[in-house]
Amino acid sequence: MSTNSDESLHFFIEWIDRYLNFERTPKKNIFWLDTMKFLCEKLHHPETYCPCFHVAGSKGKGSISAMIAGILEEKGLRTGVYTSPHILDFKERVGYGNKPFEFEVYHKSAYELMNVVDSIPLEEFPAQRPVTWFELVTLFAMLCFRNARVDYAVWEVGLGGRLDATNVVQPVCCCIGPIELEHKEFLGDTIEKIAKEKGGIIKKATPVVCARQTDEAYKALQDIASSLNAPFIQVEKNARISNAVYNIRHNFCESIKNNTLKDAPFITLDADISSPLFQKDVHVALQMLGDVQVENAALAALAVKHVFPDIDESMIGRGASRAYLPARFEMTASSLHPNIPFIVLDGAHTANSIHITMKTYRHIVVALQDKLHESMQKPFLLFACAADKDVEDIAIHFKDECSRIVLTRPGNVKQSDVQRAAKAFTSEKIDCTVIEDYEKAIEVLFDTANKERVPVLVAGSFYLVAEVKSYLRNLQL
Repeated sequence: MSTNSDESLHFFIEWIDRYLNFERTPKKNIFWLDTMKFLCEKLHHPETYCPCFHVAGSKGKGSISAMIAGILEEKGLRTGVYTSPHILDFKERVGYGNKPFEFEVYHKSAYELMNVVDSIPLEEFPAQRPVTWFELVTLFAMLCFRNARVDYAVWEVGLGGRLDATNVVQPVCCCIGPIELEHKEFLGDTIEKIAKEKGGIIKKATPVVCARQTDEAYKALQDIASSLNAPFIQVEKNARISNAVYNIRHNFCESIKNNTLKDAPFITLDADISSPLFQKDVHVALQMLGDVQVENAALAALAVKHVFPDIDESMIGRGASRAYLPARFEMTASSLHPNIPFIVLDGAHTANSIHITMKTYRHIVVALQDKLHESMQKPFLLFACAADKDVEDIAIHFKDECSRIVLTRPGNVKQSDVQRAAKAFTSEKIDCTVIEDYEKAIEVLFDTANKERVPVLVAGSFYLVAEVKSYLRNLQL
């Protein structure tokens, strides 16, 4: 195997791509834990190497994971984070809270994993089932954490929870973000069924910190926690958010006027979080924007405070504020499209998350208009979603919000149905243009937005965001 970092990972990615990748090819009845347990034993139990936090939920679990990691690192703990999906770089999935691991960590872990897996005959695997792509990546992360000698790990669940590949860890705290009707063909067709799957990460006598939920989800999760004698901490009953405001930096406004928009963060979401558990309020200045991110920060703060009761609240605030993830209402700009005031990239792909995206967009535009003393035009929207998304419920959230809408495919990886999306938009009397070739759609929309000096919003799929980021990056090469 190559000794060059990028070549090493490329070789490893080619190797794991030989295995079934659920992210690319959804398939029923491929979830189990016996293969993970079998391989963890072969690898001398890397899942037990360090204490960890385990994070599930329909939405927000990536943000919650990043904030927990930020707090732990602020405390001085080397913290490994496992998250998905990645946008441009595979290393986004496995690393420290705010940067990749050292090259040697990836190299050694990949070599170790490939040697062990390749040495096992198929007939020795449980039920003679081949290992899956996500199981291999999860095992790779475990080895990376061990080889990097991290003090703590934060594990984001991939899908569901009960049978997710990550659910072989024994966390010091379980975190559950908001639960929605999603992946119904795999997790169940009701909130209660989905909550039971996600609540499958709850462990005996291990505290559970839970975001705001529907009554059905709360009951399902509380029942599981009660049966396992696990303390159940509801964020809405244990934390209060106040003084939330978008803080727009002066240089951001000047950059918009002068077409010289530079590196993020341009805007922070400032707020105070109080709790009976805190000695003083936690103040955050979040890089990840949207009201829901303050709630995610409250959950992360409560989770870490339960594990480290003596941690200083200012440390919690700084740690949560340092957290960042790409494609979560990511604000950026393009030097080759200097007349576009700003670009928002958001992987939101459910009706509720799109609702939150548009609400956040409106709040920021209002704040910008107050600062700039001038009105902002409605954005151009580039939208695509996978075929399994409820685009009929999504479309209405863009009504009267965008000056032009282009519908396309989310790249070549995910199956999509652009004509169904177009029908959903037109049935809501929303004008839209269909350009199925996503590369052409990106080019046309950005060139037009640049000519007309209009902001751009990209939403509906992390895969679409990845294509847009690749397009913007390649333009500058």
